[in-house]
Amino acid sequence: MSGIFRLTIRYLLYNKLKTITLVLCVSLAILLPVLLQFGISQFERDLMARANATPLVAGIKGSRFDLALQSMYFSQADLESTTMQEVETIQETGYALPIPLAVRFTAQTAPVVGTTLDYFEFRKLKIAEGSSLQRLGDCVVGSNVAERLQLKPGDRLMSDPLNVFDLSGNYPLKMRVVGVLEKAYSPDDDAVFVDLKTEWIISGIGHGHQSIDAKTDKNLVLQQQGQSTVANAAVPQFNEVTEQNLASFHFHGEIESFPVTSIILVPYDPKSEVLLLGMYDTNASSIQLIRPVEIVNELLQLVFRVKQLFDANTLLVSISVGLLLTLVFILSLRLRKRERQTMFQLGCSRSTIWKLQLTELGFILAGSLIIVTLLTVVLRVYIHQIMRMWFI
Repeated sequence: MSGIFRLTIRYLLYNKLKTITLVLCVSLAILLPVLLQFGISQFERDLMARANATPLVAGIKGSRFDLALQSMYFSQADLESTTMQEVETIQETGYALPIPLAVRFTAQTAPVVGTTLDYFEFRKLKIAEGSSLQRLGDCVVGSNVAERLQLKPGDRLMSDPLNVFDLSGNYPLKMRVVGVLEKAYSPDDDAVFVDLKTEWIISGIGHGHQSIDAKTDKNLVLQQQGQSTVANAAVPQFNEVTEQNLASFHFHGEIESFPVTSIILVPYDPKSEVLLLGMYDTNASSIQLIRPVEIVNELLQLVFRVKQLFDANTLLVSISVGLLLTLVFILSLRLRKRERQTMFQLGCSRSTIWKLQLTELGFILAGSLIIVTLLTVVLRVYIHQIMRMWFI
């Protein structure tokens, strides 16, 4: 048998181009269904894990899919905002812990998530370097954001403007990075977390500017009413919160009217969950309450329908590749007819000649399986990044 192996290896090495072509063809035929099945399975696990960890989500009535995906994956969606009044209403019921989310802005393309410290405890997020949020203007970045932008505690990160041509819109805020999160292998790794008030400053609801009084430049004063001084729009606003100007930051309006895009609800018990669902299951309510698990199941049903089309296409491709390999094998036998006759005349039996052909085919299949295995191992390492890049 060692002689057969030696002859087969010598033949494959001599015909390098043919060998490489056959190995790649077989590898692709095996790799397509393997990667598809592996990718779909990982996609399902990631979606279901995030959905199972998010009991309920509340938001303005509209697209249930956009509401679920923005609350779990911080995707940019044009959702109508609810208000902090709704958060307080849920808090007063005593049925669940409300965790407000404000996901409307980005910083270097990373979503800026305005929330409370309850979110970090809810998602079991831990600080790897630095500290948690301390004051206005602070931010905590996910591990992927810190790695991509080379950020560490003490650095500054500027938020992105919604529209550079809208002078009356939001002002970019230079945020102070105070912490970097441990890698969680979740969408939290790709986000920038700030306090809700910091998010409202980015949106323009709150701001800080120099003190205005009777001694202020007359060009900055709109009118003087007794002890009250009204400034005009020419007063420069601070684009960074520092220890020196922190006291100048203030908000206009009642906090109950300030916007949040959605609310994650963590019921205290199953009974409270049922009561919450019943409280919002009315036509009069402008708020919808969804179970992310149900939304994800609907999405997966659509994915599996698409997968059936890919399965059919993969089957046809595999059959085509199989027929091509069969044709190549038959043609190879014909081209090597004189070679087989010479080997037969040298004393090789017909069974030995067939063993050489089958051993050659076995080496090609083994090489293809090694390539597929290596690519699958590499995919397992980077699967989370690939899934978020292409699917979420």
